Amino acid sequence: MIDPDAASRGRFSRARRNGPDLRLVLGVLLVVGSVAGVFGIVAAADRRVTVYAAASSLTPGERIDAGDLVQRSVALDGADRLYLAVGGIPSGGLVVTQPVAKGELLPTSSVGSTSGVRSTSLVLQLATRVSGAVVPGAAIDIWAAADPDAAPAAVSAGPPSSARSDGSAEGSGAAEPVDATAPTVIVSGATVVRVLDDSGGFSVASSGSMVEVLVPRSRVARLLEAIAQKAALAVVPAGIPLAESATVGGS
Repeated sequence: MIDPDAASRGRFSRARRNGPDLRLVLGVLLVVGSVAGVFGIVAAADRRVTVYAAASSLTPGERIDAGDLVQRSVALDGADRLYLAVGGIPSGGLVVTQPVAKGELLPTSSVGSTSGVRSTSLVLQLATRVSGAVVPGAAIDIWAAADPDAAPAAVSAGPPSSARSDGSAEGSGAAEPVDATAPTVIVSGATVVRVLDDSGGFSVASSGSMVEVLVPRSRVARLLEAIAQKAALAVVPAGIPLAESATVGGS
């Protein structure tokens, strides 16, 4: 005769062996819940934004679009408005207004609309060689010295004095002459676009370098006038970059 209690115990034992272990299910649920919670906390704390960075060195006056830039996902801690976000480039592109180094995040203050360009580039033949500080993006002053054969040698710095009967000049003394050919700054704050020396280390003209510079449109006429008068032109760096000044100071 079959014991009914033994039969029921056998069925219950087989059911436990065939069904999932409750402890295993609870463990899996706890692990999944922990992973989801950590992921949610990290996602909430990560405030990264995607902005543009320069794929190569950018110089003022250069027109750029998305193809000239690369995307960077960075955490700017609330300063994201200071940099050009992805999708913020108009269909006509932008114009670089300040030098931007390769790999540097692109500040919104360093670019402008193509409709508001106030500068233009000119190629200058200089009377001298350029220094090592004259590189693309460098701020420079353009000096001009008039051709001595095309300008008067000297002009009076003061009003003419009347002559006395004995031939001596009347007044406190004769005015000092001013050299009309003395070098003067005709454009300040220009920007170097590129130096046009070839790879061999000399320019087309053996006497000096050729450089392409970006100058304000308001000074173009004065610069072209100096070129037409065959003035000798030279460029002088307006400042030394911090990296170079540190090198000079440490030497």
